[in-house]
Amino acid sequence: MKKFFVLAGAVVISSSLLAQKPSSSDAKYSLEGNINYDATNGFSWTAPNLRARYFVNDNIAARVQLGLGSSSDKSLYYAASDSTFSSPGSIVDKSSSWTMQLGAEYHLKGTDKLSPYFMAGVNFGGMSMSTKGTNVDEIMDPIDDAIFEDGSTHEMKTSSSMFGIGLGAGMDYYIFDNVYLGLELGWGWSKINDKGGSFSSVTTGGSSEGDIPSMGSNSNMGTGAMNTAFRIGWRF
Repeated sequence: MKKFFVLAGAVVISSSLLAQKPSSSDAKYSLEGNINYDATNGFSWTAPNLRARYFVNDNIAARVQLGLGSSSDKSLYYAASDSTFSSPGSIVDKSSSWTMQLGAEYHLKGTDKLSPYFMAGVNFGGMSMSTKGTNVDEIMDPIDDAIFEDGSTHEMKTSSSMFGIGLGAGMDYYIFDNVYLGLELGWGWSKINDKGGSFSSVTTGGSSEGDIPSMGSNSNMGTGAMNTAFRIGWRF
């Protein structure tokens, strides 16, 4: 068994030493996954966050990147200890998001294993959020805690959209034939447009519904999780 692992290790090392980056005539496509990094959250898989590339020639590649995300959080609110109610109140917060980037890369000559490049891209995205409360008095105020209120229901939905641009530089390092590790650093500007939403409530005092006004838009720029990524990919 020991000899087997020694042999397997030797094969892996020799394969890595002999690995070379392919030419566009041999492998026009690549598919990769990203591991993002930022100072607040550290390393994180933004899965599924996938990038595909088409190599027009050895220097120029077109690329498209897609990211999806979702989250859900539930909080429970109980009646007073002398109450006969058995079902607790709850507030459920959900969100879903998507991002897409269309861009291009210019690859420099590099070495037999290393392919450095510059990139530019246009980013699009959107997010939807919902909050639903059951047997609670309210969900609108994020400062005051809700309290149990039997028979009440509340729902709130909002959404936003994003547009941005990104510039950066990166490199692909081939560890095996057609398999590479990569690093990309970049700068980005984005603008987020709040689209507002709607709310509805049903309580013992009656029901109500209405619109949530838009909060307008805001923009930001700089480096961040979307602009710093460690990658592993396959060229084919």
